[in-house]
Amino acid sequence: MSKQIRGNVAIDGPAGAGKSTVARRLASRLDYLYIDTGAMYRALTWKALQQGVDLGDERALKELADTTDIFLKSDEQHQPLVYCEGLNITAAIRTPLVSRHVSLVAEKESVRRRLVELQRQMAASNRVVMDGRDIGTYVLPDAPFKFFLTASLTERARRRCLEIYNTCRPAELEQVKAEINQRDIQDSQRQFAPLKPAPDAVIIDSSQMTIEEVVARLEQIIYERSGY
Repeated sequence: MSKQIRGNVAIDGPAGAGKSTVARRLASRLDYLYIDTGAMYRALTWKALQQGVDLGDERALKELADTTDIFLKSDEQHQPLVYCEGLNITAAIRTPLVSRHVSLVAEKESVRRRLVELQRQMAASNRVVMDGRDIGTYVLPDAPFKFFLTASLTERARRRCLEIYNTCRPAELEQVKAEINQRDIQDSQRQFAPLKPAPDAVIIDSSQMTIEEVVARLEQIIYERSGY
Protein backbone atom coordinates (compact mmCIF):
# COMPACT_ATOMS: atom_id res chain seq x y z
CA MET A 1 0.00 0.00 0.00
CA SER A 2 2.83 2.40 0.83
CA LYS A 3 4.01 2.50 -2.78
CA GLN A 4 0.68 4.13 -3.76
CA ILE A 5 1.33 7.16 -1.59
CA ARG A 6 2.89 10.17 -3.24
CA GLY A 7 3.88 13.49 -1.76
CA ASN A 8 6.96 14.63 0.10
CA VAL A 9 7.08 14.56 3.89
CA ALA A 10 8.60 17.55 5.73
CA ILE A 11 9.67 17.10 9.35
CA ASP A 12 10.95 20.13 11.25
CA GLY A 13 11.88 20.73 14.85
CA PRO A 14 14.59 21.85 17.25
CA ALA A 15 17.84 20.06 18.07
CA GLY A 16 17.43 16.77 19.90
CA ALA A 17 13.75 16.32 19.08
CA GLY A 18 14.40 12.99 17.37
CA LYS A 19 13.72 14.21 13.83
CA SER A 20 16.43 12.16 12.15
CA THR A 21 15.52 8.86 13.81
CA VAL A 22 11.80 9.38 13.16
CA ALA A 23 12.37 10.49 9.57
CA ARG A 24 14.66 7.57 8.82
CA ARG A 25 12.21 4.99 10.18
CA LEU A 26 9.24 6.65 8.49
CA ALA A 27 11.06 6.66 5.15
CA SER A 28 11.74 2.95 5.54
CA ARG A 29 8.08 2.25 6.32
CA LEU A 30 6.85 4.29 3.34
CA ASP A 31 9.61 3.07 1.00
CA TYR A 32 10.69 6.69 0.57
CA LEU A 33 14.13 8.26 0.28
CA TYR A 34 15.36 9.79 3.54
CA ILE A 35 17.22 13.11 3.27
CA ASP A 36 18.97 14.46 6.37
CA THR A 37 19.41 18.14 5.49
CA GLY A 38 21.07 18.91 8.81
CA ALA A 39 23.86 16.51 7.89
CA MET A 40 24.60 18.64 4.82
CA TYR A 41 25.12 21.75 6.97
CA ARG A 42 27.19 19.73 9.41
CA ALA A 43 29.33 18.42 6.57
CA LEU A 44 30.01 21.93 5.31
CA THR A 45 30.74 23.08 8.87
CA TRP A 46 33.15 20.19 9.33
CA LYS A 47 35.03 21.08 6.16
CA ALA A 48 35.13 24.78 7.06
CA LEU A 49 36.62 23.93 10.45
CA GLN A 50 39.12 21.57 8.84
CA GLN A 51 40.28 24.28 6.47
CA GLY A 52 40.23 27.09 9.01
CA VAL A 53 37.58 29.09 7.14
CA ASP A 54 36.25 32.10 9.05
CA LEU A 55 32.69 31.08 9.97
CA GLY A 56 31.68 34.73 10.06
CA ASP A 57 32.76 35.27 6.44
CA GLU A 58 29.67 34.56 4.37
CA ARG A 59 31.47 34.99 1.04
CA ALA A 60 34.10 32.43 2.00
CA LEU A 61 31.44 29.99 3.18
CA LYS A 62 29.44 30.41 -0.03
CA GLU A 63 32.52 29.70 -2.10
CA LEU A 64 33.14 26.62 0.01
CA ALA A 65 29.53 25.48 -0.46
CA ASP A 66 29.71 26.03 -4.22
CA THR A 67 32.83 23.89 -4.56
CA THR A 68 32.25 21.18 -1.96
CA ASP A 69 30.97 17.75 -2.97
CA ILE A 70 28.53 16.56 -0.31
CA PHE A 71 26.87 13.23 -0.96
CA LEU A 72 24.17 11.49 1.11
CA LYS A 73 23.06 7.90 0.87
CA SER A 74 21.58 5.17 3.06
CA ASP A 75 23.02 1.77 3.85
CA GLU A 76 21.05 -1.47 3.79
CA GLN A 77 19.57 -0.70 7.23
CA HIS A 78 18.44 2.77 6.09
CA GLN A 79 21.17 4.35 8.21
CA PRO A 80 22.31 7.66 6.68
CA LEU A 81 25.87 7.93 5.45
CA VAL A 82 27.48 11.31 4.78
CA TYR A 83 30.37 11.81 2.38
CA CYS A 84 32.41 14.93 1.77
CA GLU A 85 34.81 14.87 -1.15
CA GLY A 86 34.44 11.08 -1.18
CA LEU A 87 35.36 10.72 2.51
CA ASN A 88 32.90 9.10 4.92
CA ILE A 89 32.42 11.72 7.64
CA THR A 90 29.22 10.32 9.17
CA ALA A 91 30.74 10.16 12.67
CA ALA A 92 32.94 13.25 12.33
CA ILE A 93 30.02 15.63 11.80
CA ARG A 94 28.42 14.63 15.12
CA THR A 95 31.24 15.86 17.34
CA PRO A 96 30.57 18.63 19.92
CA LEU A 97 32.86 20.96 17.95
CA VAL A 98 30.70 20.73 14.84
CA SER A 99 27.50 20.92 16.91
CA ARG A 100 28.63 24.18 18.51
CA HIS A 101 29.39 25.85 15.19
CA VAL A 102 26.87 24.49 12.68
CA SER A 103 24.30 27.23 13.36
CA LEU A 104 26.87 29.87 12.40
CA VAL A 105 27.14 28.24 8.99
CA ALA A 106 23.46 27.38 8.56
CA GLU A 107 22.31 30.93 9.28
CA LYS A 108 24.13 32.33 6.24
CA GLU A 109 21.53 33.05 3.54
CA SER A 110 23.82 32.34 0.58
CA VAL A 111 24.86 29.00 2.09
CA ARG A 112 21.26 27.98 2.70
CA ARG A 113 20.24 28.96 -0.83
CA ARG A 114 22.95 26.75 -2.28
CA LEU A 115 22.17 23.72 -0.15
CA VAL A 116 18.41 24.19 -0.52
CA GLU A 117 18.90 24.06 -4.27
CA LEU A 118 20.49 20.63 -3.88
CA GLN A 119 17.78 19.50 -1.46
CA ARG A 120 14.97 20.47 -3.83
CA GLN A 121 16.65 18.56 -6.62
CA MET A 122 16.70 15.45 -4.44
CA ALA A 123 13.01 15.94 -3.63
CA ALA A 124 11.97 16.05 -7.29
CA SER A 125 10.80 12.41 -7.09
CA ASN A 126 7.95 13.57 -4.79
CA ARG A 127 8.70 10.55 -2.58
CA VAL A 128 11.14 11.78 0.07
CA VAL A 129 11.10 12.26 3.81
CA MET A 130 13.18 15.33 4.57
CA ASP A 131 13.98 16.63 8.02
CA GLY A 132 15.53 19.88 9.18
CA ARG A 133 14.51 23.24 10.58
CA ASP A 134 12.93 25.02 7.64
CA ILE A 135 11.68 22.20 5.41
CA GLY A 136 7.97 22.94 5.66
CA THR A 137 8.39 26.71 5.72
CA TYR A 138 11.07 27.21 3.06
CA VAL A 139 12.63 24.15 1.41
CA LEU A 140 9.42 22.26 0.55
CA PRO A 141 6.55 24.64 1.30
CA ASP A 142 4.22 22.67 -1.01
CA ALA A 143 4.80 19.33 0.71
CA PRO A 144 1.39 17.82 1.51
CA PHE A 145 2.62 16.22 4.74
CA LYS A 146 4.24 18.61 7.23
CA PHE A 147 5.15 17.88 10.83
CA PHE A 148 6.85 19.85 13.59
CA LEU A 149 8.41 17.50 16.12
CA THR A 150 9.43 18.88 19.49
CA ALA A 151 10.08 17.86 23.12
CA SER A 152 11.06 19.52 26.37
CA LEU A 153 14.59 20.92 26.64
CA THR A 154 15.48 18.44 29.39
CA GLU A 155 14.23 15.47 27.40
CA ARG A 156 16.04 16.59 24.26
CA ALA A 157 19.28 17.00 26.23
CA ARG A 158 18.85 13.56 27.78
CA ARG A 159 18.41 12.00 24.34
CA ARG A 160 21.44 13.79 22.96
CA CYS A 161 23.54 12.59 25.92
CA LEU A 162 22.55 9.01 25.15
CA GLU A 163 23.62 9.52 21.53
CA ILE A 164 26.99 10.84 22.67
CA TYR A 165 27.48 8.01 25.17
CA ASN A 166 26.84 5.52 22.37
CA THR A 167 29.86 6.93 20.54
CA CYS A 168 32.00 6.32 23.64
CA ARG A 169 32.45 10.02 24.40
CA PRO A 170 31.70 11.70 27.75
CA ALA A 171 28.74 14.05 28.06
CA GLU A 172 27.39 16.19 30.89
CA LEU A 173 23.63 16.73 30.89
CA GLU A 174 23.75 20.39 31.95
CA GLN A 175 26.39 21.24 29.36
CA VAL A 176 24.43 19.50 26.60
CA LYS A 177 21.27 21.25 27.76
CA ALA A 178 23.01 24.64 27.56
CA GLU A 179 24.35 23.87 24.08
CA ILE A 180 20.91 22.81 22.81
CA ASN A 181 19.30 25.89 24.34
CA GLN A 182 21.84 28.11 22.59
CA ARG A 183 21.19 26.26 19.33
CA ASP A 184 17.45 26.85 19.78
CA ILE A 185 18.04 30.58 20.19
CA GLN A 186 20.29 30.78 17.14
CA ASP A 187 17.95 28.75 14.95
CA SER A 188 14.76 30.55 15.92
CA GLN A 189 16.21 34.07 15.77
CA ARG A 190 18.18 33.86 12.53
CA GLN A 191 16.96 36.33 9.92
CA PHE A 192 16.74 33.93 6.99
CA ALA A 193 14.39 30.92 7.19
CA PRO A 194 14.23 30.71 11.00
CA LEU A 195 13.07 27.63 12.88
CA LYS A 196 9.28 27.71 13.30
CA PRO A 197 6.33 25.46 12.52
CA ALA A 198 4.72 25.86 9.11
CA PRO A 199 1.14 27.20 9.43
CA ASP A 200 -0.25 23.87 8.23
CA ALA A 201 2.16 21.59 10.10
CA VAL A 202 0.98 19.02 12.63
CA ILE A 203 2.81 19.75 15.89
CA ILE A 204 3.79 16.68 17.91
CA ASP A 205 5.35 16.86 21.38
CA SER A 206 7.29 13.63 21.79
CA SER A 207 8.44 14.22 25.38
CA GLN A 208 6.36 11.29 26.63
CA MET A 209 6.38 9.24 23.43
CA THR A 210 8.65 6.50 22.17
CA ILE A 211 10.20 6.74 18.72
CA GLU A 212 7.92 3.98 17.48
CA GLU A 213 4.85 5.80 18.78
CA VAL A 214 5.86 8.98 16.95
CA VAL A 215 6.53 7.11 13.70
CA ALA A 216 3.20 5.30 13.95
CA ARG A 217 1.37 8.59 14.53
CA LEU A 218 2.96 10.26 11.51
CA GLU A 219 2.31 7.24 9.32
CA GLN A 220 -1.34 7.16 10.44
CA ILE A 221 -1.82 10.83 9.53
CA ILE A 222 -0.19 10.36 6.13
CA TYR A 223 -2.41 7.35 5.27
CA GLU A 224 -5.54 9.09 6.47
CA ARG A 225 -4.82 12.18 4.39
CA SER A 226 -4.08 9.94 1.42
CA GLY A 227 -7.52 8.34 1.69
CA TYR A 228 -6.50 4.94 3.10
